Amino acid sequence: MSVAEATSAVVVHERRSRRGLLLVILGALSAIGPLSIDMYLPALPAITSEMLSAPAQVQLTLTACLIGVSVGQVIAGPVSDVRGRRVPLMVGVAGFMAASLLCAFAPSVPMLIAFRLLQGMLGGAALVIVRAVVRDLYDGAAIARIFATLMLVSGLAPILAPIAGAQLLAFTSWRGVFVVLSLIGLVLLLAMLAGVRETLPAAERESGGLKHTVRTFWRLLRDRPFMGSALTAGLAFGAMFSYISGSPFVLQEVYGATPQQYSLIFGLNALALTVMAQLGGRLSGRVAPARLVLVGLAIGLTGATLLLSAALAGLGLWYIVGGLFVIMLGQGLVLPGTGALALASQPAQVAGSASALLGVLQFALGAVAAPLVGLVGSASAVPMACVMLGLILGSALIFAALGRPQVR
Repeated sequence: MSVAEATSAVVVHERRSRRGLLLVILGALSAIGPLSIDMYLPALPAITSEMLSAPAQVQLTLTACLIGVSVGQVIAGPVSDVRGRRVPLMVGVAGFMAASLLCAFAPSVPMLIAFRLLQGMLGGAALVIVRAVVRDLYDGAAIARIFATLMLVSGLAPILAPIAGAQLLAFTSWRGVFVVLSLIGLVLLLAMLAGVRETLPAAERESGGLKHTVRTFWRLLRDRPFMGSALTAGLAFGAMFSYISGSPFVLQEVYGATPQQYSLIFGLNALALTVMAQLGGRLSGRVAPARLVLVGLAIGLTGATLLLSAALAGLGLWYIVGGLFVIMLGQGLVLPGTGALALASQPAQVAGSASALLGVLQFALGAVAAPLVGLVGSASAVPMACVMLGLILGSALIFAALGRPQVR
């Protein structure tokens, strides 16, 4: 091998190593949202008890985080198109670290709600910019492959986060969970400084400004196929967050599960969603995405019916868990499939705005649905089952009404 060939091989190896390190960092950054949402879930009853608050008020801390994630995506996406990726991403991660520390020292539930809103906004900024960085670096099939890898990381995070949170509660309080989230933010910030470079050159940045972004969003809101898929995903997302916000109280206080048992149950259901999503991804080349969504909706409705029947009949914990497990299997097909349908209906030049609006609708509807279980009542599993069944049924009706041309 000549000196030139050897030098070229070394350069290629270094580039691949840098890309590999970057993907590891991006994967970790994509887990910020699930970690901030799910890691403190086993502590919801403890927060309620310590602050002498109602479950519905404490559940608003989850709602605030979801609203924050929605707002953060809408703001950070266009800003990164204008200012570049690296600086807004660093600001988002550093702010997430500080907001998590503020949550740890919140003196009251209203203050915790405000800090969770801020935490969600900054975490949402990281989520949307990670997708933009991948689009900057990869083309064609490589983008789909990298997104699938990041989605797998995002799917594993909800499994591990409540388990880690429950283990932390064994030797610290709920405040310690937020301190750990702040430390995670610090580690990610240091990793970014070392391994993330600017991926959007100044010459390629957007110059359309706010008016251009508003016009794009307005056109998307009037796009029937896009909104049909996006609203289907949003209502399904709402059902999932009704489960996320209601299950800590239902499973632990009504059915007597310990925080550790709850975290394992939550992990089992998150695993069901992740495995089914990966299966749907493998089938998507042979089965139309719309048909996969229909199958997922049918599975979800079956699971919600089983859940409500078990709750009304007063059956035990594992019957409730079984119904939730079937629902999560259906969600694993619905959420990726509707996202694919929504984005596939848009030209490439507005894919970023379409992705941001899709995320906003999902998290906004999730934020509205999260406190419903607490408002209706958390003394039994019936309110949670009714809310989930209603949202999944609404999701199916929206898809039947607005998604039918795609199904055909």
